Amino acid sequence: MPIVVRLDEMLVRRKVKSRDLAAHVGITEANLSLLKSGKVKGVRFETLAAICDYLQCQPGDLLAWMAPENGVDDGAVDDVAT
Repeated sequence: MPIVVRLDEMLVRRKVKSRDLAAHVGITEANLSLLKSGKVKGVRFETLAAICDYLQCQPGDLLAWMAPENGVDDGAVDDVAT
């Protein structure tokens, strides 16, 4: 997938635990884990805004675009719901 999720890096920089972020955002730790691994097809802006608010960052700090190498779908699951 050409969008890379860099949430793990931001959690380390901010010294925040995944469970604390999940609780603040209002999603399960399992859904946060799927988001961190990039195995989602989308994320709601409301969820993204809550993550950015808690981590005091911009969406661009969490997401990056990388040119696809082979154009093959990676079988990502549905978007993270709140």
